[in-house]
Order: sequence, then structure tokens, then C-alpha cells
Amino acid sequence: MTRSSYDANLKRSKMKVFGEVRTERLLLRSWRESDREPFAAMNGDPRVMEHFETTLSRAQSDAFVERMEKRWLENGFGLWAVEIPGEAPFIGFVGLSTPAFDAHFTPCVEVGWRLAAEHWGRGYATEAARASVHVGFAELALPEIVSFTVPENHRSLRVMEKLGMLRDPNDDFDHPLVPEGHPRRRHVLYRLRPVTREVRHLREAR
Repeated sequence: MTRSSYDANLKRSKMKVFGEVRTERLLLRSWRESDREPFAAMNGDPRVMEHFETTLSRAQSDAFVERMEKRWLENGFGLWAVEIPGEAPFIGFVGLSTPAFDAHFTPCVEVGWRLAAEHWGRGYATEAARASVHVGFAELALPEIVSFTVPENHRSLRVMEKLGMLRDPNDDFDHPLVPEGHPRRRHVLYRLRPVTREVRHLREAR
């Protein structure tokens, strides 16, 4: 995405704040104060944070929430808190964000997710990520959405592939915010562009 198209889409997004999105099973919503405790527990779980540098303390987790809330105010979009209505008031986050580092593919908008381990394996990440991608393309008119992770994160890679995202090995990169020599420094990048109505029709007919 060029700087001019990125800035234009960012300006457009500020005209409308997407506070709530419903899917078949989930509610993507703004953050509440009551989300902070379960979010901190999730960020302290080694299973959830396996593919990151380390787990987060409560203070680091709260600071993460504050950064997300600030991005919502700045951009008009961000990472939603996710709940399962009538079942679980908070299971993690999913949504769109703007990476805070420079790389060969930035500036860009990323689709990302992080769910509590007890809610893995039910398709929630894919369902919520699809809704996020729809907002990005249908409402924000983004020319592209990316996602990235370490090569060992097979769960997230499967979600990216289910979304129709594609990887070019030439796009793989060393994450600039991860220290040199760290085993989690190398990342793979997946890209997704809007599918035209005609191409979508052909895919569905197969």
C-alpha cells in the first residue's frame, strides 16, 4: 500500500467508528473495564503467548488495552473485544490494526487475533477475522490487508489460509521489534486483496 492510499483510507475511516459487529456466533465490540482482568490472565498464559517473545504482566496487558483504545480514537477502527453472547463475556480480541514499525510492506493494515486457549478449535478466530476483513474492504475500501506471524504458529497460519490470504516467501521478514538472535524474530507475511464480484461468483460455482 502506498503512503498516499494508506493516508486516504485512514482519513476515510475516521469518518465512521465501527463500535460493534455481530457474526453468527460472536459479538465484536468496544472494550470494557471488566475485560482487563480476563485479558491479563490470557496474556499471562504460556499457551496463548507461545509464539511471542514472552508473556505479559498485568501492567503490560493494561498498557496494551490503552494503546488499542487510543488507536480506535485515532483511526476509527481497531481491535475489538470478542464475546460469545449468552456464553462467555470475553474470549479475546480480533480486528484491524496499523503496525507500529517500518518494514518493506508498511504502511499497511493488519488483521489480527488472540483468543483464550479454552476457546481454540471452534472456528471463532476465522469467523471474527472474516468479519474484520469485510469491514476493511467493504467499509474502509482498503486495497490490501496483511497478517503475519512466526513460521511455527500453525494455528494462525491456518486462519490466514482460510481467509484466502496468500504468502510469497520473498515477503518473509525479520520483525524489527524483536531482538536480533531471538528465535521469534523471523516472520512470514500473508496478503489479501478484495475479491471482485465476478471472481467471487466463479469461486462459489466451483
